[in-house]
Amino acid sequence: MPKGYFLSVHRSPANQKKREAYLKLAKPAMLKAGGRSLASTNKVKAYENGIVEQTVLVEFDSYEQAVAAYESTDYQKALEALDGGSDRDVRIFEGL
Repeated sequence: MPKGYFLSVHRSPANQKKREAYLKLAKPAMLKAGGRSLASTNKVKAYENGIVEQTVLVEFDSYEQAVAAYESTDYQKALEALDGGSDRDVRIFEGL
């Protein structure tokens, strides 16, 4: 079965206080939903329309599981804590 991936790429630096509040809730929410953190870094080489900012990649056993993690009550609480403190491009996609 193809894996599912959650990719978050920041477009600008996040509000540090709101990001910390978000991370306290987001990490446990993703783990609870079966996610495995593969990368979280700002060491990025960007090409074409890319932006050098924080990038996060989380792997799930399936695309459906990744979507369910994002839509979960626990993760939605994390987004409430972030409260507009970050401009991100978030994508959930199916892998090989």
